[in-house]
Amino acid sequence: MRIFRLSAVVRAAMFSLAVSLPASAQDAETLADIRQELTVLNVEIQRLKRELSTTGSPSGNLSGSSVLDRVIAIEGQLQALTAKTEQLDFRINQIVTDGTNRIGDLEFRLVELEGGDISALGETSTLGGVDEAAEQSVAAAAAPAETSGETALEGLELAVGERADFESAEQAMTDGAFSEAAEKLSLFNQTYPGSPLAVRADLMRGRALDGLGDTREAARAYLAAFSGNSTGPQAPEALFELGAALGRLEQQEQACITLAEVGVRFPGHSFASTAASEKAKLGCP
Repeated sequence: MRIFRLSAVVRAAMFSLAVSLPASAQDAETLADIRQELTVLNVEIQRLKRELSTTGSPSGNLSGSSVLDRVIAIEGQLQALTAKTEQLDFRINQIVTDGTNRIGDLEFRLVELEGGDISALGETSTLGGVDEAAEQSVAAAAAPAETSGETALEGLELAVGERADFESAEQAMTDGAFSEAAEKLSLFNQTYPGSPLAVRADLMRGRALDGLGDTREAARAYLAAFSGNSTGPQAPEALFELGAALGRLEQQEQACITLAEVGVRFPGHSFASTAASEKAKLGCP
């Protein structure tokens, strides 16, 4: 993450500046001033590092009278965490800007003290080495397409063996080996937590469990897929399959609420019309 790279590179930058100070033929008071500014900058970085320390155990209230209530509770917590992340991101950017300006000022003064050519000084590199434009480009390239439920594996950053394991599970599904596929997909998400394929793996595991007639576990897999990314390309299908599974479990009220939510969240999507048909089949009001 950016904040860890920032901390590591700041220490390296400050060490580099410290060892580059000349040992002789310098003005003592001016060098003392520079050392004092470096100390102040280091204190600010240490304060930032302390913010990385946790202050207690994580807590969450995921209780609710229905599956949809619990999903909404999870979404609320995710939104709160996103807001905190954005606040920290803004503050870190401010610290990076201020630190970069200070480093640039120190470089200027050191060159001036050493009698060097000030005009030869280039632009001070960003503290932490963060290139915002490049970072945004990488993020855009890694973001999955929102218009299709299935996306190719090309372009995804996958761990060693991750692609092969996922494709092996896909092949088992294609061959109709549902038990093998379900087992492989469950193992996949245990082996590669946080994988960009995690939502697809949960959705496919739900289909495999449905193929085995295990509707209850299939519903749980569809819920995991939807909770994993409630706005992603697989979200409409996962929410529809969850509602349909609840209907097969004879939980009609919850099924009708969930299926109705497909049209509310994803109006115009093909699964919205499919959900409407399923609602009619279940006799939803």
